[in-house]
Parts: sequence; structure tokens; C-alpha cells
Amino acid sequence: MPPGRNNSVSILDAPATPATQTLFGLGFQQLTLLVKEFSAPAYRARQLSDALYRQWVEDLDAVSPWPKSLREAISAAGYRIGLPRIEGAFKSTDGTERYLIATSDGQTVETVWMPEGDDGEEGDGSEAQNDFHRATICVSSQIGCAVNCQFCLTARLGILRNLTAGEIAGQVVAVLKRQKFEVGKQRINLVFMGMGEPFLNYDEFMKAVRLLAEEVGIPESRMTVSTSGIVPGILRFAQEKVRPKLAISLNAPNDDIRTGIMPITRKWRIGDVIDAVRQVPLRAKEKVTFEYVLLGGVNDRLSDADEVVRLVRRANLPLKVNLIVWNPGPGMPFHMSAPETVVQFQQRLRSSEIPAYIRRPRGRDIYAACGQLKRTTELVGVSASTLGGVS
Repeated sequence: MPPGRNNSVSILDAPATPATQTLFGLGFQQLTLLVKEFSAPAYRARQLSDALYRQWVEDLDAVSPWPKSLREAISAAGYRIGLPRIEGAFKSTDGTERYLIATSDGQTVETVWMPEGDDGEEGDGSEAQNDFHRATICVSSQIGCAVNCQFCLTARLGILRNLTAGEIAGQVVAVLKRQKFEVGKQRINLVFMGMGEPFLNYDEFMKAVRLLAEEVGIPESRMTVSTSGIVPGILRFAQEKVRPKLAISLNAPNDDIRTGIMPITRKWRIGDVIDAVRQVPLRAKEKVTFEYVLLGGVNDRLSDADEVVRLVRRANLPLKVNLIVWNPGPGMPFHMSAPETVVQFQQRLRSSEIPAYIRRPRGRDIYAACGQLKRTTELVGVSASTLGGVS
């Protein structure tokens, strides 16, 4: 038991003598209280934070500014760094990399590195918007997903569990470390569009955002979160001082079509979602993104485009529409829209003065593209490199 501990509840809400306790994921205030419990000076918390979130150490012995006695005391009390580890890696012909990242309970979660982005940031109104080709990391917030979108492979997993803030932010740091990325010298986009619905894991997701912004040093203006339309989450999001940009996964021109492909619509209809989005105070030049996955013969007709125009105009907000050609997966009852159909849909929106952009598919051949994340390990005709095996 560390010096100074009393019978009150630990700041970590952990047992008094935990088997292991992960340090990565704790905010600066928690680290300050932790070092105080070990009777260490307050400045040791900043040293630990820098080691965790700026130097990306993997072992307590690497916290070199600390005296050996403090490192040993922390370790003896059951604490470890806990930076997530990349267990498997798959590389696409287009340079995209998909990672299986191990969690402490033996599960894996998926994270995607896109060295040139996918044009998803184009026209979103953020600063230096012409620099949207910069590298992008697609981050997961849950293992699996409960929303059950019919066109998404992740839905086949169901929901296994929420990720902790450390597991969410740790995906980013693990990938940046692998890529030898220098925060502050190189620019990066983060999109919380991987496995899971971020607003169904709201508290841990937002804690991860604050860690990435305040400790790792990635501005929230370089982050975008996508939601299927969890209205209570959007309303909470509207109250946040530090927050990413917002993207709404729309995918249909009306409630009838959307209910068929996104059952969540039975709980929160499109009108409810748009009303909630209107409560979000936008920064200067910021735009809300409406994402629209085009499904051949389902939602890609010109009449659907006309309905989308009327729908997004109702929002009365600075906005844009990202068109995403559906990315196929085994056993999925959909097909891709024809290229000319996609262009005609975009032109129909633009002719009504709705900014519309076509996102480039990245990593389709390794199941890394939008809607394909399902921890797939058997890839036909694709070179896969593994680090320590793939679960």
C-alpha cells in the first residue's frame, strides 16, 4: 500500500490493492493526486504526464526523471504504463494500414492509418482547409457496435464492450509511435469513425478527446467525431468547451429508407437529430458534415438527392455533404452505386448549392475502408505483416 493512502475511495475507483492499474488514460489532475498518495512532489505528475503522452514510454523504468525508489513503489502497488500494443498490421496497395490493437482483456480493436487522408476534410471550413490531404487516423470507441447499421460489417460483431479513455487515446499514440510521427512538427487528422458509436460511450470518448488535446497536443480542431444520431449525446456534445467537429451519419433521404438500413431511426428520427444538431455552437468557419453512404438502388436516385437537399436545408447551418460509395463485404445484401450515378448524385446536390464531396475509398483490399472494420485476418491476395501474431 503506497504511503499516505487512507480508507477513502481511491481516485481511480480501483480496489485498495489492485492487481494492475493502467496509468495511460489518466488525466493530469488524476496523476497529480496519484503522486501525492505516494508522498512525491507535485512536479512529478508533470514528469509522468510528459512520459506518458509526449514521450510515449512503455515501461515505468523509462520514466527517467523519477528516482528509482518512486518507480519501484508505483510498480509494487500494481501500476503499469498500459500503452496499447499493435498486435497485427495489414498494408493496402494504396498505402493505408489497418491495425489490430490488443486490449488488456485479450480482445483486439481496429485502427486505420491513412497517409494521405481520404478527402473527408475537404470543404469542412476548418483552418488550413486546403491541407486536408494530411495523414489521418481512424479511431474506434467500442469493440463492435450496437447500432446495427445493415450496410456495416462491424454490426456483425454486435457490441462486445466500451473502450476506456486510455484505450481510445492509446490507439492514436500507438499508431503515431509506429509511424515515428512528431506532434507539433507534423499535422494529423483524427476521425472517430472506426468501430462503435462514440456517443454510446460518451464519457470515455470525451475524456480521450481531452487527453489527446491537452496532453498529447493534437488540437481538437483536427478531430472529427461521427455519430449515427444519438440525440442525448449530441445535446451533451453541444455543451462541451473542448470538442471535435461533428459529422452526422445520415445515409438516407427520409425516415422510411433510413429505418430499413439504420434501425436506430426508430428511436431518433431524422428531424430529431437535425433539431439536436442545431443546438451545437459552431466555431468560426466550422461546418457540420452529413455523411451519406450510397447504396446501389436503395438511396442513390436523383429523387433521393432532391430529398437530401430539402432535408439538410432544414438544418439552416453551415454544412457540407460527404458522399461515400458503399464498401463491400462478404454476405452483405447491397451493391455499389455505379460511378456515373455517384457523380450525378453529387452534381444534383451542388446544383442546389449544397457543398458535396466524394470521399476516396482507402484500404478496401484489406478491409480498412468505411464500414469494413470487423477484425478480419484472412485476406485473399493481400500481403499482411503481423507483429506478435494476430488474434
